[in-house]
Amino acid sequence: MAITYNSQSRIFKLDTDHTTYLMGLTSEGYLGHIYYGPRMEHEAGTAPFRLPEFPSPSMLRREKIAFLAGFPFEYPTAGVGDYRESCLDVVGKDGAPGVELFFDSCSIEDGKPALEGLPASFAGDETAVKTLKIVLKDPVLGLRVTLLYSVFPAEDVITRSVLLENESPDALHVRRVLSMGMDMDNRDFEMMGLFGCWARERHPERISLHHGKQVLSSQRGVSSPQESPFMAILTPEATQTQGEVYGMSLVYSGNFEACADVSMYDSVRLVMGINPENFDWLLTPGSTFTAPEVVMTYSGSGLDRMTLSFHHFFRDHLIRNPYRGKLRPVLINNWEGTTFHFDEEKLYQIAKDAHGFGMDMFVMDDGWFGLRNDDDHGLGDWEVNENKLHGGLDALVRRVKALGMKFGIWIEPEMVNEDSDLYRAHPDWAIRLNGRDPSRGRNQLVLDVSRKEVRDHIMDQILKVFHGTSIDYVKWDMNRYLSDLESSSLPADRQGELSHRFVLGVYAMQQRLLDEMPGLLFENCSSGGARFDAGMLFYSPQIWTSDDTDAIERLKIQEGTAMVFPITTMGAHVSLCPNDQVGRTTPFETRANVALAGTFGYELVLSDLPDDERALIRKQIEHYHQFHMLNEEGDYYRLNSWSGDRLYDCWMVASPDKKEALVTYVQVLGRPNWRSTAIRLKGLDPDQLYTIRLVSGSVKKGPQHSSADQDMDKLFQTECRGDELMNIGLYIPALKDFESLLIHVYA
Repeated sequence: MAITYNSQSRIFKLDTDHTTYLMGLTSEGYLGHIYYGPRMEHEAGTAPFRLPEFPSPSMLRREKIAFLAGFPFEYPTAGVGDYRESCLDVVGKDGAPGVELFFDSCSIEDGKPALEGLPASFAGDETAVKTLKIVLKDPVLGLRVTLLYSVFPAEDVITRSVLLENESPDALHVRRVLSMGMDMDNRDFEMMGLFGCWARERHPERISLHHGKQVLSSQRGVSSPQESPFMAILTPEATQTQGEVYGMSLVYSGNFEACADVSMYDSVRLVMGINPENFDWLLTPGSTFTAPEVVMTYSGSGLDRMTLSFHHFFRDHLIRNPYRGKLRPVLINNWEGTTFHFDEEKLYQIAKDAHGFGMDMFVMDDGWFGLRNDDDHGLGDWEVNENKLHGGLDALVRRVKALGMKFGIWIEPEMVNEDSDLYRAHPDWAIRLNGRDPSRGRNQLVLDVSRKEVRDHIMDQILKVFHGTSIDYVKWDMNRYLSDLESSSLPADRQGELSHRFVLGVYAMQQRLLDEMPGLLFENCSSGGARFDAGMLFYSPQIWTSDDTDAIERLKIQEGTAMVFPITTMGAHVSLCPNDQVGRTTPFETRANVALAGTFGYELVLSDLPDDERALIRKQIEHYHQFHMLNEEGDYYRLNSWSGDRLYDCWMVASPDKKEALVTYVQVLGRPNWRSTAIRLKGLDPDQLYTIRLVSGSVKKGPQHSSADQDMDKLFQTECRGDELMNIGLYIPALKDFESLLIHVYA
């Protein structure tokens, strides 16, 4: 049984294939955390409660605060004497804070419930997934709290969420409602997060925990590139292949908090959920509030196992798009070639040139609507500009499709320029503080899509355009964070709801798009990777990873992203050099080898390429067609990190049946008189005989390389057993800066 409850011992036991999660109740009905780790076949006791040391109130009423300071709460609350980070803070009718929860009931059900208005995982096979509902109540507030735990055995994943219901006759103010809490003894844990900024998203960073609170968070209205809604807690010896790792990912696309709080008793409290900063939700009598989902996994064998669990789970239980598990089109985008300045003939010529190289889809970027000739005007006016597209959008789409290509389009539905017909008609539809000059970003304001009339107006316009032709792909962008938080439609005592209501509005808009265009290939984007989170994956099978397309910068960005998310969710393209973001020049093959890990496409002007690079495009597209499904379904392994030793980066993907693998090696920094490097592969069958074939290499053969490099093709046309490749390694010849190899290993 995946979930059991022993009514005598009052112990809850949740089992996946390789892990166990234990909770228990005190005599008063406090719910405490007991254990999370390697699978246990037998039920444990409540020793972690330490009741002999910190007696519960029924045992020692005079020292309740001492009990609250040491008890390992499963879902901690604020205001009654536990001074550690809390998950729930509610103000009652008298204005006083304080919540105390006691067990009421529980149930175990087949399958996985949806979460109203929120993205959430699904069971697939309803009989394979079980859900535990634990109902806790605060009898003073009249508050009902339901903790949801869903167990996915094969993926070693447990999901958690919380449902609040006001059963009292009075309104309650919820000032904090996080989705999960967990208390453990500290074992010299370290925290890993994904940090960065625009064009430098999701760089892994690992720090030792210290007493006090270590917080990852966003207050930008998006999950943000600065700090990602992911947290891992690791033992000090943890590496890719060994040590204990607790991974948590929030299925949410707005403000979040993830915190590790080390107490005076050297316990660690982990919490994750909606950021309580500027959050205040009015819970009226009879109403409910649903908190977003947290995905948790435990690995006893390092980061690789955590990554595989997340990848399998997100692929099979979160991504719903029909392109999941299918080959996606290789695209060309017009932005680099035209910016805002184009007409239908110029766009058609770009598409025609791309078709000649074997590309599958043309994407029309910004500038096709309203009076959008620069980024100061037109956002919000989603009508085709027929001064640019003579004959309308449908005429261009039909011409492109006559080539045998698909057609895609860019939109930014959440934004408005003040110089637009929409803003002139409805200035109150923008989020801004009354009486203050707004803080602009890219000369844009954010529309208040928490309001249904705003959502409907925008989506009615966009879908009218889309339904008037045949659109295959939509890129949904969002280029400005939220600030100046005031909604003209909310009363004063509900302004604290705006940020969360905004996110719910975005989800509603994207769901409507998918409902009306169910076969659509949909890609999310937010100033690059500012909204690369599990919540967005529920709506789109791919997300633009970063506006930084430099292949070397992308190594760290894609490493951190792939630590949590399947690699084919990463929008990754080949761009021109010198690179626009950093000015670096890298070999054309390296740019393609790095981008092949993701969705693959081109962000460049084909006519600007030299002949030798143009000649490589067809071969690169062939490589994508050959290996995309291996990347889509295979197991990803990190073999080396440039961020670790600053010499080379290397990863591989092995097929589930262990019949083939694809290895990508990038030499970031070469060394003179250096020797070959042994790369130990993973995920192979030790007894299988494999052929090693060089697919693509950016090595320039000649006097600058050793004699071994002169015969690169011969070197890789060899056969090895899996145990040799995993224990002795695959030897990579010495390469120069930015050179790379793509290596196919197959039985």
